[in-house]
Amino acid sequence: MMRSMHMGNSAPARGIAAIVGVGPKLGRSVARKFAHEGYTVAILARDLGRLSMFAEEIAREEKAQVFAIKIDCSDSRSIREAFEGVLSLGFVQVLVYNAYCPAALHQPTNFADVSLAAFERSLAVSSVGAFLCAQQVIPGMVERRKGTILFTGCAASLNGIPGFSDLCCGKFALRGLSQCLAREFQALGVHIAHVVIDGLVGSPRGPSSPSPSTGSTTGGGWWQRTAVVGEQLVQQQQQVEGESVEPMMMMDPDSLAQTYWHLHVQDRTCWTQEIDLRPSHSQQ
Repeated sequence: MMRSMHMGNSAPARGIAAIVGVGPKLGRSVARKFAHEGYTVAILARDLGRLSMFAEEIAREEKAQVFAIKIDCSDSRSIREAFEGVLSLGFVQVLVYNAYCPAALHQPTNFADVSLAAFERSLAVSSVGAFLCAQQVIPGMVERRKGTILFTGCAASLNGIPGFSDLCCGKFALRGLSQCLAREFQALGVHIAHVVIDGLVGSPRGPSSPSPSTGSTTGGGWWQRTAVVGEQLVQQQQQVEGESVEPMMMMDPDSLAQTYWHLHVQDRTCWTQEIDLRPSHSQQ
């Protein structure tokens, strides 16, 4: 199902930017940034009601054309149907894959207690969904010898985290997919990069927004929850050693979105294949 929110000129000025996995923080900020830069934007997620509110907000603020499209990234049929709608809008020049599987991420799970269904679903959303979405847009990008695909990763993409085997395996696979596609398609004009977000994503900064060092940690996705686990371990160790405990600095999603934009507009003589982002006040 697709809902259209439109303000301003109906002619796509710079092609289509498809943002898969749009929530209230990073996904929304990335969508807003590409809309601001003149793209027609398709935002995709499971909750069409909330997604439509985001589309209306971005369309109004940026005078842009924004489409809200329902997708379940664990379901291959849903992905195909969603991208039939996306591709009907025109040439998809940008794909951002930002989907995550929240079911088993609220707390660490003993390996013996991880169900096969939960493990398979995490793999399906983190890596198989990314594989299928990329397959939908790469042929058009190769034909035109231009396009950008950006995969969102996290600390679990790089290091195994106790209690999060399902998440880590899915995110390791996504990183491998990104590297394989980059080596196969960058020579054909398609820029593919993996963005590691090593920190907690807060709300966009503004007059009424929380300080970047405080703020809410709810609803931000898998990178937030794995970061929370790491922060708790650090704080416990500091308390044992008698050190002061400071709150983890929140990452501004609008600033993160600027990095996604810069990756898209990089000159092809110096493309980034992977970048890791973290706040200055962080434990490394």
